[in-house]
Amino acid sequence: MLTAITRAVSPAIVHCELSFIDRKPIDLATAQQQHRAYEELLGKLGARVISLPAEPDLPDSMFVEDPAVVLDELAVVLPLGTETRRREAHSLAQALAKFRKLEYVSLPGTLEGGDILRIGRKLFVGLTRRSNAEGIRQLAAILAPYNYEVIGVPVTGCLHLKSAVTHLSGNTLLANRPWFDMTPLAGYEWIDVDPAEPHAANALTLAGTIIFPASFPRTRARIEARGLQVTPVDISELQKAESGLTCSSLIFTNTNSA
Repeated sequence: MLTAITRAVSPAIVHCELSFIDRKPIDLATAQQQHRAYEELLGKLGARVISLPAEPDLPDSMFVEDPAVVLDELAVVLPLGTETRRREAHSLAQALAKFRKLEYVSLPGTLEGGDILRIGRKLFVGLTRRSNAEGIRQLAAILAPYNYEVIGVPVTGCLHLKSAVTHLSGNTLLANRPWFDMTPLAGYEWIDVDPAEPHAANALTLAGTIIFPASFPRTRARIEARGLQVTPVDISELQKAESGLTCSSLIFTNTNSA
């Protein structure tokens, strides 16, 4: 069974961390409604959604992708690059322990799941303000026995690697290529975001459809021109918190009855 772990929007989201966009007022009720619609869409596409309760004192806690990466064999809990967010990992680890054995990256290594792009047995990991070389080294050591290859990718133009590039299907990536070093990703086919939509590279592929922000119609047209199916979703209020689509869920195959 496909499982998606999410977390309800914190009422403190108006105080979220921002790195590459300017702060704008966030309407909490609208943000919560948009997140529920996102969860409902995951359910319609076949995922069993486990929605964890909101963390009232942790503004960014709905971004469950950042504190952990879930693979077939294990989950790795990560020390976030922002110290004030590190408490998010505890309750998420408790939820994941029902499904996977846990390993941990430790400080001084820092690592955030938004920097981890998995394509098969390869994990491309962004070197960013949030994820450092020591965190990547530890992740590679943890995953070496499971035959995963961990590859660092320098990122300069955005918060996380997956703000700049995501995997759509097969050998095809969606990207804003000036924001990261393309060299480690040589050999892939590219769909470039429309120049008017530089933040449009974060998409979530699930059950044969590409979930994509409704606010980027020009890039959506580029994806559909390649014959790929796109389902738009409105996350306009969440985008004010520097949200993408992948960061709001941890999706994996559940092989037990938890």
